[in-house]
Amino acid sequence: MNEERYILFDEYLQDELTPGAKTDFENQLTQDPEFASQFETFKNVHTQLNTKFGIEQERQAFKENLTQISKQHFDKDTKVIGLKPWYLAVAASVAVLFGLFFFNYNQNPSFADYNNPEHASFTERSTADETLKQAETAYNKKRYNTAIPLFETILQKQKTAEIQFFYGVSLLEESHYKKAEDVFNALKNGTSVYKEKALWYLALSKLKQKDYEECKKILESISEDYEDYDQVEELLHQLD
Repeated sequence: MNEERYILFDEYLQDELTPGAKTDFENQLTQDPEFASQFETFKNVHTQLNTKFGIEQERQAFKENLTQISKQHFDKDTKVIGLKPWYLAVAASVAVLFGLFFFNYNQNPSFADYNNPEHASFTERSTADETLKQAETAYNKKRYNTAIPLFETILQKQKTAEIQFFYGVSLLEESHYKKAEDVFNALKNGTSVYKEKALWYLALSKLKQKDYEECKKILESISEDYEDYDQVEELLHQLD
């Protein structure tokens, strides 16, 4: 369950974000199809509930039933304390109306479930030191749009597998699928330590695009010697 994402959706709809956060949110809507799709679904449900539960009496009755709904549909350890009552109403109704879609009880896994970009700490330095340091900092702060052109500048002079890999991850984070997959395909055809990681990220790229069949095929090609093979097995299980 990606709780923070749906709270963010609610805060945007309630116009509670700071100007900077609102700009970042709207940029992500235009650049990340999966994020935009989830937001559109959330917004539609929010509108429907606002219409259905607009009368305070009905809304109150619904909230009184929320505990019972939660017991039936959510794990008892699910965080509910501290969330806004309206968010709880939206979350519970989405779960009921859409087969628990927002809470990852849906049939297919999501990219967000497996998206854990590793920290960058570059081992190779050169005359591009300052630019590489800037790229590393931007990447680790998840400012991928900033990191991408920095990596591209570095790769013109210093084309190492390590830098290519983190460049590819940045591209995938910003949903530049074709460019990202070109990078990962080059790495998986090479002999560097990033060969298996590149295959994993190729699979994640297909997962983010909801191409589940292709994702599964790529996962099945990853060696059992891959350091994070437990994640490979888990995702394959989810796709079965």
